[in-house]
Amino acid sequence: MSERHQDGSAGDANYGVIGGGYASYRQPEPHIAEFIRRALGDARTVLNVGAGAGSYEPVDRTVTAVEPSASMRAQRPAHLPVAIDAVAERLPFANKSFEASMASFTVHQWSNLAAGLAEMRRVTSGPVLVLTCDPNELTRCWLNDYAPEMIAVEARRYPAISAICEQLGGDAEVLAVPIPLGCVDGFGEAYYGRPERILEPGARLANSAWSFVDQSVGERFVADLSRDLANGNWDARHGGLRTRPFFEGSLRLIVVRPGDAA
Repeated sequence: MSERHQDGSAGDANYGVIGGGYASYRQPEPHIAEFIRRALGDARTVLNVGAGAGSYEPVDRTVTAVEPSASMRAQRPAHLPVAIDAVAERLPFANKSFEASMASFTVHQWSNLAAGLAEMRRVTSGPVLVLTCDPNELTRCWLNDYAPEMIAVEARRYPAISAICEQLGGDAEVLAVPIPLGCVDGFGEAYYGRPERILEPGARLANSAWSFVDQSVGERFVADLSRDLANGNWDARHGGLRTRPFFEGSLRLIVVRPGDAA
């Protein structure tokens, strides 16, 4: 059974504690949203599982959102549908209720990946989309130089891309999603060329991995990065990233269509 925190959060992250300002830093990035729009095809009804504050929900289709955290549901903007309080592992819908389903930046927090993906496949007649990060690629970002403990936590939490593919049928399309320089969705790699931004406490709080490492890791990160930005060491090593239009990091979109599933 999924663990439920006081605000209803399911899985390992307690968004009643860390999710208060999430929507201020985690806005839908149009470049990433376009990958999702294309993958949804002509599906008219879409289920968004682990919907959070509503990032990447298409506004030109009929969307049903599922989100167990009361804190996250409260941050959904008024133009999006009210989210249903439920967890991925027990979706309250009949078989093939939706033409497509999606899950973005959420599968690493589920208590039972196989059960959640099986439920998505059960209630969906068309494509199932999972936006996630490849744990094998997380060390490519400069963040690993300053907070290897946090990156290690992320690598342990994110399921292997192969595991997601196998659970959804084993014959999935995996798309690498380049991250734009001005990415408004503030996951860790979004700051690849804007290191000053991740010094903001809210930026780190909006990335759940920081809540799984000791406070001293964050304090050391801020001190070391601040020093290296001031003395020019960061720019000497990574300054070219400030003008690189895209970063090929760990972000992946997995798409399984009904013909691919077993």
